[in-house]
Amino acid sequence: MQQAISSSRSDVTESFEDGRRRFSVSGSRMMYSRLIGTLFLSGFLVYGIGSALATSATGAPHFLAAIAAHPTVLIIGAVLMLLNTFVDLGKGILFFPILARHSRNTARAYLATMIVEVTLLDVGAIALLRIVPLSGQHGLDAATAIAHGSALVHTNAMFYQFGEMTLAAGCVALCALLLRTRLIPRFLSISGLIGYPILMVGAIAEVFGTHIGLVLTIPGMFFELVLPFWLFTKGFQPEAYAGPAARRTAPPLAA
Repeated sequence: MQQAISSSRSDVTESFEDGRRRFSVSGSRMMYSRLIGTLFLSGFLVYGIGSALATSATGAPHFLAAIAAHPTVLIIGAVLMLLNTFVDLGKGILFFPILARHSRNTARAYLATMIVEVTLLDVGAIALLRIVPLSGQHGLDAATAIAHGSALVHTNAMFYQFGEMTLAAGCVALCALLLRTRLIPRFLSISGLIGYPILMVGAIAEVFGTHIGLVLTIPGMFFELVLPFWLFTKGFQPEAYAGPAARRTAPPLAA
């Protein structure tokens, strides 16, 4: 009788521990899913708004005079572009433990590409900020100041395209692992595998003076806009999120 009671207590304890472990994994899964989803949307908005403000300030024919009179728009735009650094690094850091359960090399590669990407984008944003003191000319004649200002705008454009190439390379590796592990639905992973190479082609074309990059960002935008909403509502697929090691060590469920 005592042995039966002891065995029953052991079963209850194991069942409780298994349930607590499952609850903990489930809570972690949705927390990470929503955080990553938030970062994807935040990056799209923060960098997009910042870039739009900076472009509006530097797009006019006599932009140096306009910036000298009203530098705030350019400064806010460039600062928002710099804030995107924390967003993209956050994606790489939060994704790392999830991806590493399946492939440490892919996790490292994705994080590395995020670091390189934000560095390139930051160089472009800093170039834009250098236009603000330049707009006062400070001893430069008007033609020289305009030439320097235009060179800084071009610097931002080029570093942005190189940043997009780096982003595309990292996200192709990311989407390939997402497809293989089924962390997210296949249609989303496949859309990324299609969209990001097209994005890279557009960025390369822009570097060589063929202005088709904006149109070729559309396929990649589908992944970056739909993924956050999926992560908010459904999250990563539970078994894939737990990883192969967790599935091997998990105790079998009682019949």
